[in-house]
Amino acid sequence: MAFAYDKDANGIVTVTMDMDGPVNAMNSAFLPLFRDTIGRIAAEDGLKGVIWTSAKETFFAGGDLNMLKSVTPDGVEALFESVEGTKAVMRRMEKLPVPVVAAINGAALGGGYELCLACNYRIAADNPKSKIGLPEVTLGLLPGGGGTVRLTWLLGLEAAMPFLLEGRQVSPAKALTAGLVHEVVAPDQLLDRAKEYILSVQGDTSAVTQPWDTKGYKIPGGPSASPKNAPRIAGAAAMLFKKTRGLLPGPARILDIMTEAAGRVDFDTAQRYESRRFASLAPKPSTKNMIETLFFGMNKVNGGASRPKDIPRSKVERLGILGAGMMGQGIAYSAAMAGIPVVLKDMTLEAAERGKAYTEKLLNKRVGKGRMTTEERDTVVALITPTDKAEDIKGCDLIIEAVFERIDVKNAVLAEHEDLLAHGGFWGSNTSTLPITRLAEGSSRPENFVGLHFFSPVDKMPLLEIIAGDKTSDETLARAFDFARQIKKTPIIVGDKTGFYTSRTIGTKILEAVQLVAEGQDPVRVDNLSRLTGMPTGMLSLLDEVQLKLIHDIYTTQVGMGLVDPADEATPEARNMIAELVTDHDRKGRATGKGFYDYSAEGKEIWPGLAAWRKEDAALPDQDIQDRIIFRAVLETLRCLEEGVLRSVADGNVGSILGIGAPIHTGGYIQFVNTYGLGRFVERCEELTQHYGERFAPPEILKRHAAKQLEFH
Repeated sequence: MAFAYDKDANGIVTVTMDMDGPVNAMNSAFLPLFRDTIGRIAAEDGLKGVIWTSAKETFFAGGDLNMLKSVTPDGVEALFESVEGTKAVMRRMEKLPVPVVAAINGAALGGGYELCLACNYRIAADNPKSKIGLPEVTLGLLPGGGGTVRLTWLLGLEAAMPFLLEGRQVSPAKALTAGLVHEVVAPDQLLDRAKEYILSVQGDTSAVTQPWDTKGYKIPGGPSASPKNAPRIAGAAAMLFKKTRGLLPGPARILDIMTEAAGRVDFDTAQRYESRRFASLAPKPSTKNMIETLFFGMNKVNGGASRPKDIPRSKVERLGILGAGMMGQGIAYSAAMAGIPVVLKDMTLEAAERGKAYTEKLLNKRVGKGRMTTEERDTVVALITPTDKAEDIKGCDLIIEAVFERIDVKNAVLAEHEDLLAHGGFWGSNTSTLPITRLAEGSSRPENFVGLHFFSPVDKMPLLEIIAGDKTSDETLARAFDFARQIKKTPIIVGDKTGFYTSRTIGTKILEAVQLVAEGQDPVRVDNLSRLTGMPTGMLSLLDEVQLKLIHDIYTTQVGMGLVDPADEATPEARNMIAELVTDHDRKGRATGKGFYDYSAEGKEIWPGLAAWRKEDAALPDQDIQDRIIFRAVLETLRCLEEGVLRSVADGNVGSILGIGAPIHTGGYIQFVNTYGLGRFVERCEELTQHYGERFAPPEILKRHAAKQLEFH
């Protein structure tokens, strides 16, 4: 039975949700079940209270994203009516003359937490793995089941903003502190406590009246028009535009609903307004893109769609890291946070201890913010053993080498330490560009050698690019994938071609921006227009961050190793400009205070010397500048898919967003083509090719899909 219904001797009805499928969700089956159950409850004699709980590990997972992804502009009115129908039953439930309790046994996200908000009292089981919140904004949506309005009324504008505008999800303990739930109890006490509460408030009218239905109730912090809130709303609007550049409509609409709900209209009118805004958001391309990639694509990737099949799951029991610099210390932190004992080795004990201190520094910040206890911090820090002795690495089932990006240095480290691996252990080389097959030539067990490209800073960047060398075994790839999930990274498995996927692709859009400047375009205009595509930062600013010298050195190394031929360079003027800036003008990047910009304590200003490249007659349309930058990255991603560097469309989309700054509203570089329209995209590529060169020519995989009108999935 989808909703198990039980009335006990005390007159308390417990509804245990157990819908078809792995989770309870607001799908097409939910509303009839919900309506019939509330009707049955309302007809009960001798009713004392109602408890909603779940038979599944999660309490309730939210809306049906497959359904929402399929909504077209013609279906907006039907969606509006459906949402209003669900809300009407919620209103009927919260006006019952008895207390209604949400007994939250697991995660309650999105529509699941909206159901909880329509209950009078919320008790959560003390399960730190559970999450509570309204994450709809992270998928291009807004809480449309009453959540935006109810949470604004419950917490007030300021306190509700992180949960609504950022989609913050919290543990039950933090939900209690924030006011999202009333109590947190041990899991085995959840239902008993819910019944105890119901019996303790019999005859108390306040226990059966929602705050928004209570006469004289005032929203915490005051209405939206108050002198305190008006500037806060204006500031939030400005912050949202700066963050989204108007390309993501969801956050702005949420703020709009919050503003209306907090004092401009009554509760029920605000609910209808929320429904209308929610329904009109569903068919937007940005919403569909974000649902497709950040939910379905992410689940495919993390679920192991590209992981070699039929290989048992594994865990790293002891990790060795060679090199305690920026990358090594970040990997050590991530592993220790996952509970893995780490041996962190460097040339000197002092350097290794500095690497360990990085973890302690990060955790002290957590302690200071109340996100971790000192005991928890000490437990994590104790997992890292710094050393300068090779023998201390012995017995690790994974050793990650995180030394300088030089093949001779990496070869020397491999020769010294490989035999120290535990029996059957595997070796990971942290590199962004050096070929794994070439690095594995020095290994006695190349089948156990894999590339692990972490992103900086490791503690914040969620992606891990796993590179398969020519001899890397499927078992090693599977173990590397499992390690990535163990340390809570999202892994993509890619082929061993120059630059792999992420470095190769991010390089194209950066070089195209430099090419534009080398051709005479205004560098500030180029930087700003690239940012306005929705990328996190401008391409010239990004190049300064990653360091011009690093890009120049990597290219020089690749040429020296015969990996690339300068005669094949798609943007030679860009390469020449970077070389000149580095070698002739000593402009190496932001770390040295000098790149495309001059950096100081006051901020940054474009380097005046770039005027030497300016050409007053070199004006281009804004759209051409933006398309040249984003199309280069999209086309390179398609070529990676065509060449087998990428194993799946999901890997390309997720990897481009998490690793190389693809605009979130596009859903990733391959999904960008689907939304643009394949035929239209081919036509635009041909236009760009005619004006700017063969690097914009559509690859065969694109032409084949366009001819069949077949989207990439």
